[in-house]
Amino acid sequence: MAIYRNTFPKVNADLLLAYVGMETDLIFNRGVDLPGFASYPLLETTEGRELLEGYLKDMIALGSEMGAGVILESPTWVANRDRAAALGYTPNSLKNLNQQAVAMMAEMRAAHGDVPTVISANLGPRDDAYTPEAQMSPQDAERYHSEQISALADTAVDVISGYTLAYPAEAIGIVRAARRSGLPVVISFTVETDGKLPTGSSLEDAILQVDAATNGYAAYFMINCAHPDHFRTVLEDRPWMQRVRGIIANASRCSHAELDEAEELDAGDPTELAQQLSEIRHTFPHIMVLGGCCGTDMRHMAKIANISGSISA
Repeated sequence: MAIYRNTFPKVNADLLLAYVGMETDLIFNRGVDLPGFASYPLLETTEGRELLEGYLKDMIALGSEMGAGVILESPTWVANRDRAAALGYTPNSLKNLNQQAVAMMAEMRAAHGDVPTVISANLGPRDDAYTPEAQMSPQDAERYHSEQISALADTAVDVISGYTLAYPAEAIGIVRAARRSGLPVVISFTVETDGKLPTGSSLEDAILQVDAATNGYAAYFMINCAHPDHFRTVLEDRPWMQRVRGIIANASRCSHAELDEAEELDAGDPTELAQQLSEIRHTFPHIMVLGGCCGTDMRHMAKIANISGSISA
């Protein structure tokens, strides 16, 4: 059953850790082939499920060790109709895998979750996150993402999290679809090296557009899939910034285009990354969610938890 759905984002923790760097870790560090960058097919094998469960256990153990809460992210970032069709999945099989993912997370929480542990259903964009060929209207985005969100509504999911979004209209659609299913929702935008969304919108404008179109329904906003150097200068002490409550950062300073072409993983400097995130949180104490995206692994997460956790304490 869902634990935090009716109260989210109220969680009894000063710091919440979230990790969405699993795919790059699997591909580059563990040699696991993930066609289409999809990790949900791992649910179909015993070995694959053990890999996924390992990340969940590690996150809960880290939260317990550091006295922090944890947001577990489902392996469903590209588990939507268009992106799954390219891998041969039907809508029915896709629905089943989305629900299996949350069921697995609920089992891990029940068995190991001795710290505040939130189950998040991770949704990604319909098209490429960095260079979307076409942009949907909010109405089209709501219809499209409703399929995946409705499949999750009857599970133990606590919150829907739309990650690596490149333009406001798709975010609006996700928020509206989540609201229609009675689920809290978080929106996470990605930005380029200039701090702007890949489609050119400023972070401020994107957040204000989504809030205006949805009566501020989103629980909060985040930034992900970018290095702190790419967006630190656009974070400012203005009202819109109060809506940004999480940062899930890349380890690498490379641009999205450079990351797409990379043949080796750039893991950056885990300590430096943790210090940069901690400094941002010190400047903006309302930020409560920190974590790692592309290029990060549990080394980065441990540093983030240790350095930011010590400051919040």
